[in-house]
Amino acid sequence: MSHPSAWQTHRQYAATAARWTADRWSKESDRRRTLRATRKPLVRDARAALAQAQATDPQKVTSLVHRAERELATAKRRVPDPMWLFASKAALVTAAAGYVGLPLVPGRVWMWAAVAVSVAAVGTILWALLHRPAASPIEPTAEERDLLKRLQPEHWREHAEQRGLAGTLTGRPRLTESGIVVAVRLDGQWTATKLRGSEDHIRALLGARTGLRFQIKAGKQGGWAELTLRTRSAADGDDLLWAPERRSLGIDTVTGEHVTVPLGERLLIAGRSGAGKSVASRPLLFDASEGDTNALVIIDLKRVEGRLWDHRARVASTPEDVIGVVDEVEAEMHDRLNVLPKGQDTWSPTPDRPRITVVVDEGAEVVTAADKVPFPEEDSDGKTKVRTRSALPGLESIARMGRAACIDLWWMTQKPTIGDGVPKQIAPQISTSICLAVRTPAEARVVLGEDAQAKGWNADELPAPGVALIRDGKRGPDPVKVRYMDKAVVIALPDQPIWSRTTMPTTVTAAPTLTLVKPTTSPVVASVDGTDARILDAIETAAAPVRQKDLAESTGLSKGTVSKAVKRLTDTGHITRQPDGGLTADKAA
Repeated sequence: MSHPSAWQTHRQYAATAARWTADRWSKESDRRRTLRATRKPLVRDARAALAQAQATDPQKVTSLVHRAERELATAKRRVPDPMWLFASKAALVTAAAGYVGLPLVPGRVWMWAAVAVSVAAVGTILWALLHRPAASPIEPTAEERDLLKRLQPEHWREHAEQRGLAGTLTGRPRLTESGIVVAVRLDGQWTATKLRGSEDHIRALLGARTGLRFQIKAGKQGGWAELTLRTRSAADGDDLLWAPERRSLGIDTVTGEHVTVPLGERLLIAGRSGAGKSVASRPLLFDASEGDTNALVIIDLKRVEGRLWDHRARVASTPEDVIGVVDEVEAEMHDRLNVLPKGQDTWSPTPDRPRITVVVDEGAEVVTAADKVPFPEEDSDGKTKVRTRSALPGLESIARMGRAACIDLWWMTQKPTIGDGVPKQIAPQISTSICLAVRTPAEARVVLGEDAQAKGWNADELPAPGVALIRDGKRGPDPVKVRYMDKAVVIALPDQPIWSRTTMPTTVTAAPTLTLVKPTTSPVVASVDGTDARILDAIETAAAPVRQKDLAESTGLSKGTVSKAVKRLTDTGHITRQPDGGLTADKAA
């Protein structure tokens, strides 16, 4: 190797070694600085405990003072030296060892050691001249620079008592893609909940603007809290418009990951008026209506959002329609459960019998309007009576039992209180909660759990619209910016088959009080479809005239559904009502 090549190689080695050394120095220095900020307050507490022990037992009769001294010594040992002091001590030890041992080293070793030191020195000088430190990936704004200065432990300690925050101390703040994060040490009677109640004092101490959102939650260990100032979002710069290639629900503002909610979950979507529930649900409704094995049913008494999806979903917009579609879905659920193979936990969706997602848009309205709806029904004597019916029992049954039948209930409401917006029988069945901005912490607790406030699920502090918290047992309380799906985009989506029980195959269950005399369906049954065919088949295969109430028991359908089917079949001449109220099939029909 020539002298220039050797020199170039040595210089590269020296530059690499210098860069590695500088990186290690920087990382170790940061680590020690963080540990010192965390552990020095423990030394101060240990000194205070020792002073109190000495005042209590000045003669050292008990072990109180000795135990406090040991705890103080342990606390001191746990505080690492600053990097410069550690390096100075290491250099002194090395120099002392060299002074004692180097005179015994042979001359050849001296020569090579001198060459190595010279190369390292030259390499360090060249690296210092040529190296330009990489720019920080996150450049703080003017606002963030001011906040970072005021969050330093020195500034906090000086002003905390004046602002009613005595007994708290910050660690070293760090700037992340989602804002400024800092650990806060809590002394005395302070807790994360109490610190959260002192947000106004913190805002005053930092001089933060009123619109800046704070998030305070318990730290990773006792006696600590974590304060996050949402000065920025990890979703900034991302295109939040929905598109077929961007089908996620939204983007996590802390991690920047795309958030999805899989089908098969029982959802609660809540938020005050104007928070963006309809917009947030549109990507989910698209997934629920897309594909051959998915079917969507929308209950929307407001007649606004459901109208956008009527080319892809079964939409019920009147109380009578709501009760009718709930009856159909409930009957379909029971049919699937009756024929579910032994040992199989859930129904396997097929194009003929797909997964059904039932979406209740504004549950409070459904609870009020679709309750005690008058329905005329004929009794066994052929007399017409008006009975009131409610959609709520059927919806509660779907919520409790629908999962095994691959029928999922999604409940949306702007009044998330138990009993008003969320029925008591449905609330416990919810597996995933999507909460946009709500009015009060009480509403946030209803949607996200009783421990919502303690664990940082502060939906009452969310900006509206378009930001949500999603609690599914896997995610933390990180806000999610939901995608925006325009109404025109929904209208332009391709049509999908609309689910209806009359177009689905049904399983006929024989009435326990009837005697079946025919194993197959007659030609009369072939002329009608769905529920009507089921009713007609049960009548025709019976050995004697059938009572209407017996039909409801034998087919598993609701009384209202049976009554409507009987009226249609009577009007078309397929069945005849006898003077005693019994029903028989007209063979000539």
